[in-house]
Amino acid sequence: MSLHFALYQPDIPQNTGTILRLCACLNVPIHIIHPTGFAFSDKIFRRSAMDYANHVHLFEHNNFTDFEKWRQQNSRRLILLSTKAKNSAYDFEYYKNDVLLAGRETAGVPQEIANICDAGIRIPMQGQMRSLNVAISCAMVLGEALRVSSGFAELD
Repeated sequence: MSLHFALYQPDIPQNTGTILRLCACLNVPIHIIHPTGFAFSDKIFRRSAMDYANHVHLFEHNNFTDFEKWRQQNSRRLILLSTKAKNSAYDFEYYKNDVLLAGRETAGVPQEIANICDAGIRIPMQGQMRSLNVAISCAMVLGEALRVSSGFAELD
């Protein structure tokens, strides 16, 4: 069983393409939870993810309900990346069956989805700073989760 990543209704195709490339390089399956804030097509991702798009394990879900059914059937924890979370991403115990969830760039996830999550994590930063770019945040947290859960060992 391996760690998975999920994007909830992403807004910006360039960020989504960057995250797809990240997941391809790290061999992490990624879930896109629709609707997206842009036309979701291979052409858009081939431009931003380049040839990496052919190597990503991509799952698409029509909505959060469909994604949640998949998650429940596969007995996976859902870990939300959120600036509002109390837990540091660097003091968190990750498991190989976790799904890391990033929300929309403009709005995060609705509170009812945040309530479903098994845990929330944040990247510690200066108090006056609001947030990092979602692709940067995903890379930082995914790297830590793979490090802690020995997921990098499966790459070499």
